[in-house]
Amino acid sequence: MELSDLQSWIDAYVRAWETNDPQAVGDLFADDARYYTHPFRDPWTGRKAIIRNWIEHPDAPGSWKADYHAVAVTGNTGVVRGKTSYFKKDGSIETEYANIYVIEFDDKGQATEFTEWFMESNPPARD
Repeated sequence: MELSDLQSWIDAYVRAWETNDPQAVGDLFADDARYYTHPFRDPWTGRKAIIRNWIEHPDAPGSWKADYHAVAVTGNTGVVRGKTSYFKKDGSIETEYANIYVIEFDDKGQATEFTEWFMESNPPARD
């Protein structure tokens, strides 16, 4: 895997997110892939479960914007950094997240493990 391959994969991921097309989602992941929506949650396991969960929890078109960039690759592991903005109905920003994705790939370029780390902008102060 090269950095350009990782960038192509994350670009396809964003397109799949925009369209919620089951085929586009499924093309990203290996049959036995694990998708962690949070590092401490149980993963969606298997391509069919990933597609089902993805499609059942869509973000409405135009309600968000994602800007992701491949930052590192070592062997079959890639790291992506980005920002996701969610919008109010008036178009102003409701919430922004800083994101890091760590992705393991098979030799066909499909993800075998995908883990999201995210931090909300302007978190409340700790006491």
